[in-house]
Amino acid sequence: MNNYMTLKFKSVSENESLARMAVAAFVAPLDPSLDELADIKTSISEAVTNCIIHGYDNKPGIVELTAIIEDDLLTIKIADEGKGIGDIDQAREPLFTTKPELERSGMGFTIMESFMDTIQVISSRGQGTTVILTKKIRSAAINEYAI
Repeated sequence: MNNYMTLKFKSVSENESLARMAVAAFVAPLDPSLDELADIKTSISEAVTNCIIHGYDNKPGIVELTAIIEDDLLTIKIADEGKGIGDIDQAREPLFTTKPELERSGMGFTIMESFMDTIQVISSRGQGTTVILTKKIRSAAINEYAI
């Protein structure tokens, strides 16, 4: 199966659940396990929240989400045109946050790395950030019989 979708939405926290549900519905034909689906949805939440809180500092902006299915591989791109990340390696360090006053845990990238097969972060100061996540979907029908 090969398919794709693109969704653009305002950078407000209410749209984080829209992004999660849109990708969950999009990937449903691959019959992901509940664990796979939870991993995908959590990773999307982290990436979209980063766009809203860090990319745009809770100011108006647009988040663009693209999901691509190629056979059993799901690729998700989440992008903003916000302020960008100065030091990507530092931002990916567990517990690092630029917003301690908001009680941010600094675990967003670590969570995405744990739940997805790959994560790539592309960012330029003043031009925004794109996070590319991939996950191979092993259908629930197949998972059910794997012991």
